[in-house]
This record gives sequence, C-alpha cells and structure tokens, in this order.
Amino acid sequence: MRLPCGKLGACFTGVTILLAALAAAELPLVSPKEAAEQLKKGPAPMIVQVGPNVLYRSKHIAGAIYAGPGNKPEGLELLKAAVKDVAHDREILLYCGCCPWDRCPNVKPAIEVLKEMGFTKVKAMQIPTNFKTDWIDQGYPVE
Repeated sequence: MRLPCGKLGACFTGVTILLAALAAAELPLVSPKEAAEQLKKGPAPMIVQVGPNVLYRSKHIAGAIYAGPGNKPEGLELLKAAVKDVAHDREILLYCGCCPWDRCPNVKPAIEVLKEMGFTKVKAMQIPTNFKTDWIDQGYPVE
C-alpha cells in the first residue's frame, strides 16, 4: 500500500507541523516591546514567570511572580496555587525567557493549564532569543 504523502514518517511530520501551527494560531502573543509599553501605561496584568528559578532569581520583569517551570508537574502545581484566588477575567501575562520561543518548553503547558482552569485573558510574551537579549538588554524594567 502506498501512502499519499510518501513515507509514513513524512505523514506524521506533516500532521505534527499542522497541529503545532493550529495551536500557535490560538495562542495570544505579545512582543517584549508591547509588554513593556503596557506596563508603562498600565494597568499592569498579573505577570508570571514560568521558567527556571535561576532566571527569576537573577532578574525578572518588575512585579512578576515566580510560578515554577511550566514543563514540570510541580511547576504547574505552583502556577495553579499562584492563581487560585485570581479573578478568571484578570489579564495574565506569562513568560519564560530560557531560550528562543520556538524551543521554549514552559509557556505553552502553562497557558493550557490556565485555560483549563477557566482564565480568559491569558497571553504569552514571545521572546525571540532569550530574556537577557530581548528584555534586559532593551532596558525594560527588571528587579
């Protein structure tokens, strides 16, 4: 039997790419510049860092809270605890910054958890390179 897309692996790869594109299309994103502008003019969203703790301890967006790495069950549990008393219509901005956006393992699982919990205004900051290059080196506010 001949598959329409050639080899079986090519079919799976094509389906995977299509599913990733569909998921990305539903993911509300903001650039670091847009996030910094919103922080400047207000009102500020709840800002949650969902990457490695070492990044948060080093420098993080002013006013951000740490909620654990989004790619680990314990990180997602910390995220749930951090937002348990937050109104579901409050704007929440998630970011990581550990690596380029297309390789980040933390933000997408964190967004999915918040959506499953009923949060309606969740966005992710799309960091092209890393937090240092795309936020700190741009002079955006850190603590």
